[in-house]
Amino acid sequence: MSVQTEDYLDAISHLPPGGRLTLYEIGWEEYEQLLDQLGDGYHCRISYDDGRLEIMTPSAKHERYTNLLKSLLLILSDELGQEILSYGSTTLKLKPKRKGAKGDDCFYIQHAGQIGQKDQLDLTSDPPPDLVIEIYVTRDSSRKFATYAALGVPEIWLYDGSRFSVWQLADQAYAPASFSLAFPFLTAGHLAEFAANSQSQGRKQARHAFRDWLRATQRSTP
Repeated sequence: MSVQTEDYLDAISHLPPGGRLTLYEIGWEEYEQLLDQLGDGYHCRISYDDGRLEIMTPSAKHERYTNLLKSLLLILSDELGQEILSYGSTTLKLKPKRKGAKGDDCFYIQHAGQIGQKDQLDLTSDPPPDLVIEIYVTRDSSRKFATYAALGVPEIWLYDGSRFSVWQLADQAYAPASFSLAFPFLTAGHLAEFAANSQSQGRKQARHAFRDWLRATQRSTP
């Protein structure tokens, strides 16, 4: 392990929850070495964009929002009888593009059958996740959009604790969308309502309400 990597690990260990550290002129090899040293279970989110390395440690609120949206995907999978694979905060990276990011969660939906039960993703041969979830509580996560666009992620859900937005990839850039690409019947308004209900009524009640709405929606669909 290089001296520089040791310094990065020390800096990460001192980051408070919700803290952020940005470094510049970092080589791809240093980035990959840092990922190797941290291993699969590390808690921080690391993104890399052609020499710019950003490290963020999520807060408890951040993780709570992530779990909230994951519970919604689990309901969709259950009610629709559709395979939805979560790869959690797996690092997505492409050396030729010099881009890498670790979102709050990512899912294979349209391509779940193609991915199967792979333990490791290789974006040089595997398709990117169909959906990435990004939570931003202290800073805007949209700065990572260029990285996700280079990786080919078709859809992003962005949530800050009060506002919810859906973004779809078009012409190598993200544009706000009124509905989900993976679930066209699901609008940004529906997602925002679910998140708001979870805070005002509690998660259990909000999950029940969303499940009932989803069942009614599917019954009314020809």
